[in-house]
Amino acid sequence: MARESHKERLLTEGLAVVHERGFGGASVRDIARAAGAPQGSFTNHFASKEVFGLEVLNLYFSNAQVVIERTLRNDDLPPLKRLRAYFDALTASVEEYESKRGCLFGNTCAEATDDNEALRVRLVEILDELQGAFEYCLKAAVKIGELPPGTKVRELAGFILSSFQGAVLFSRAYRGVALIERFKRVLFSSIISK
Repeated sequence: MARESHKERLLTEGLAVVHERGFGGASVRDIARAAGAPQGSFTNHFASKEVFGLEVLNLYFSNAQVVIERTLRNDDLPPLKRLRAYFDALTASVEEYESKRGCLFGNTCAEATDDNEALRVRLVEILDELQGAFEYCLKAAVKIGELPPGTKVRELAGFILSSFQGAVLFSRAYRGVALIERFKRVLFSSIISK
């Protein structure tokens, strides 16, 4: 089995550091230390902290895409069951870290987009892709009659994405998933109902 390179360790361990402390709170020294790599190896592999941040976002998104394919884009499951499975998977992930990490996308939107245009642009692309996955699932729900024919799928998908991200972000302050659970209850009992 091949040994993990310094770059791979910097990315995987750096992702954990950034997720826990935020982009601004994660120093290059902290990232290198977590990866067990010399600090100089960071600059050997990344032209800047911004370049590193973009790669971390892409790594986090590739992990998120696994969940999306298993849930929102999984045509073997009924659409609303897919939607619930997606939220349940993410709720479990938030609980795993005692609600201290939230979602890297929401966290980065909240803290690093004013000063970093490249991160902001990449986040918008990722959020658009996430919204597209919700739209895909909701269109399937309309097609089989789980949602009414006149459902404004795009608008609903955007609302779901932003509301869920807000609930996850707030869960960090409240140190629990009660707000995420409330989001799911309201979504499935009041917003998405026949």
